[in-house]
Amino acid sequence: MGIHGLRSRLVESEDSFAARRRSRRADWLVETFPDLAQMSVIDLGGRVETWARATVRPKHVHVVNLEKPPSEIPAWAEVDHGDACALPPGILDRRYDLVFSNSVLEHVGGHERRVRFAETVHLLSNAHWVQTPYRYFPIEPHWIAPGMQFLPVRLRTLMARKWPLAHSPAKNHEAAIRQVLWTELVDRSQMRHYFPRSHIRIERLATLPKSLIAILGAPQPTPARLAR
Repeated sequence: MGIHGLRSRLVESEDSFAARRRSRRADWLVETFPDLAQMSVIDLGGRVETWARATVRPKHVHVVNLEKPPSEIPAWAEVDHGDACALPPGILDRRYDLVFSNSVLEHVGGHERRVRFAETVHLLSNAHWVQTPYRYFPIEPHWIAPGMQFLPVRLRTLMARKWPLAHSPAKNHEAAIRQVLWTELVDRSQMRHYFPRSHIRIERLATLPKSLIAILGAPQPTPARLAR
């Protein structure tokens, strides 16, 4: 198996290890919010196609990210180009049943912007599900590189250009350092600081914390459910 085949098997193909982990996380979301199919959801930094493939899709999904909107948008979705740390009033004035974000918090650009991201999450809804990779998991998940997140910027920049398991190695130094500086993993203390009222769920791999999920507003089990 070549390097590209290994990356596909680990993270990119539909039956890859990472795809199975994402599927399990999606099951957790439905278990946590059993009324998801009837909810309005704003997805900060996501994509419509992710929800199109979901086994349970919300009644309405509003995707906001910095990418160009797709040419075709299904009737159950809407897409806006926007910065999740500085949304326009037309979006901030709305309310949703749930704010969802997956692997975005580590890319928003430093502590101050993470604070603004968290403030946005709390303004939009009383419920949220915000996932981000855990800083101290031994494999850096974006490059699939052991310990890369702990290296000096100079070495991380070199790896962003040369590491064979990268999705698309940077073509030059400026592109590489931009990728590195815009990828900053967080730990549990930071997550609790940004989401102080949330339950922090830990996703583990071989007993090691792999990602963190801040959850707020999940319905409490009824006595009947507890009895079962």
